[in-house]
Amino acid sequence: MKLSWQYVRLKLKETFTISYGSYTYREAIIVSLSCNGVSGYGECTAIDYYGIKIKDLIKVLEQIQSKIEEQSIEHPTLFYIFLQQLKLSTFLTSALDCAYWDLFGKLEKKNFLTFNPIPFTTLPESSITISIAPVEKQIKKINSLNWSKIKVKCNACDLKAIEQLLKTNKTVALDANGSFSIEDCKMLENNNISEQLSYIEQPMPIGYKNYTQLDASKKVNWIADEDCQGKESLSNLKAHYKTINIKLVKVGGLTPALALIEEAKKNHFKIMIGCMTESTVGISAGAVLTPFADYVDLDGANLIANDVALGTSIQNGKILLSEKAGLGICMK
Repeated sequence: MKLSWQYVRLKLKETFTISYGSYTYREAIIVSLSCNGVSGYGECTAIDYYGIKIKDLIKVLEQIQSKIEEQSIEHPTLFYIFLQQLKLSTFLTSALDCAYWDLFGKLEKKNFLTFNPIPFTTLPESSITISIAPVEKQIKKINSLNWSKIKVKCNACDLKAIEQLLKTNKTVALDANGSFSIEDCKMLENNNISEQLSYIEQPMPIGYKNYTQLDASKKVNWIADEDCQGKESLSNLKAHYKTINIKLVKVGGLTPALALIEEAKKNHFKIMIGCMTESTVGISAGAVLTPFADYVDLDGANLIANDVALGTSIQNGKILLSEKAGLGICMK
């Protein structure tokens, strides 16, 4: 097996603003694992507020390349056990785990769902994200889109703005990215307007002292993003969040995501499959888990002007799952 990687600078169609900052591009590493002329692909995006930097990713890949290339082709769950021994960041582990699933499926000429049969009748629709802006500008953007599910980024709790957003007749959700106060959250838990929102994601800054102020039995569908980093988080989150957002780079790839979904469902959590601002490489990997999901937010590739791959696509919210082998990823 051969390991290689490519640095890509993903240009955004427009400036993307969240409570952590404003962005006009994302940097990413596309990881490739190859065997017998067949290649599988995974993606690792640099995210400043997670401390993930491109130079660090490349340095680690150079250090582990020979160890990766020594591995024989076995089932992906065995490869993931090997990856755990390397003690990599979850971002890089995810890229390698997804690339291996893609490669393994292509070598076996089977797609991911063949190895992990998931019964479903219809897939949920994905939301598209509206970045922070004056509410009038957000509404203008929303009305220009054919997507029915909208996730609006916030940097404060503004009831009047929420009321205006709900008048768009779209399915509206909020992503606070940790910008709400405890007082805001208590107010929302007892305000009927919360029942009109699909969910409110990561309302307060990450941390036990904050999220234990949330009450999952109240009106709001609180979603844990940064507060949910893996299976070990669930017992502490249960009384406070109804839903967890599973992002592959956050949990370490498809293999641990499958285990997390199984455990979350046992504990009666609803599931969101989310993403960073990623190309079709990362989106195609996340999309194979959408049959498990109650909510989907896989709009990353739709925000990019220079996508680097073909695979699963999201068209006006509809998930068009690739039926090709592996994860269905093909580089342009």
